[in-house]
Amino acid sequence: MIRSFCLIILLFVAEAAQPQTGTFASAVRVGRVKYTGGGDWYNDPSAEVNLLTFVRQHTGIDVDPTYTPVNIGSEQIFSFPILFMTGHGNIAFAEKDLQNLRTYLQNGGFLYADDDYGMDKPFRREMKRVFPEKDLVELPFSYGLYHTPFSFSMGPPKTHLHDGKPPQGFGLFHNGRLVVYYTYESNPSDGWTDPEVHGDPPEKRDEALRFGVNIILWALTH
Repeated sequence: MIRSFCLIILLFVAEAAQPQTGTFASAVRVGRVKYTGGGDWYNDPSAEVNLLTFVRQHTGIDVDPTYTPVNIGSEQIFSFPILFMTGHGNIAFAEKDLQNLRTYLQNGGFLYADDDYGMDKPFRREMKRVFPEKDLVELPFSYGLYHTPFSFSMGPPKTHLHDGKPPQGFGLFHNGRLVVYYTYESNPSDGWTDPEVHGDPPEKRDEALRFGVNIILWALTH
């Protein structure tokens, strides 16, 4: 089932032109969102490196497993099919950031945000500024992201305890397409980091990485 997505992904990548050079992107990349406000947007730099390496190993998709910070208000974000955002504290988008992110998401981009504990309220506030007319809605366990290609019948995995609440996954939709996916009380990105960072057991890390594959494939194929 995983392999059936590879042709779609490769076709997507082949069309991802870099307008400043006229060349084509050779691999799927994920940009780490830099933001102001005091939150540690930069934490756990090994997370997306390990996730993309896992994606390549288990799907054969051509990826660039690097930690690549990007300014949310710059044109650089349009070079990435997927943006990743995390942290523990406050988030503050400038007006230019809001407009840039809105344009990115309305034109095919995808943002995955993972609350690393403490970013829930500021993230919700800033998303409401990006899309005043839209609300984050909890995705049902039947939603395709939770079953493509790995099955998560109860939704997002519970990687870290945090406040002990059930893990939840929320989405923002534009024209029927999921453009923002947000995990709360779940924190799978901590499970993507190098084993010694958080000391998660191998089974928790594998679960988190498999869930990350679902996010990447869903973003690229929808």
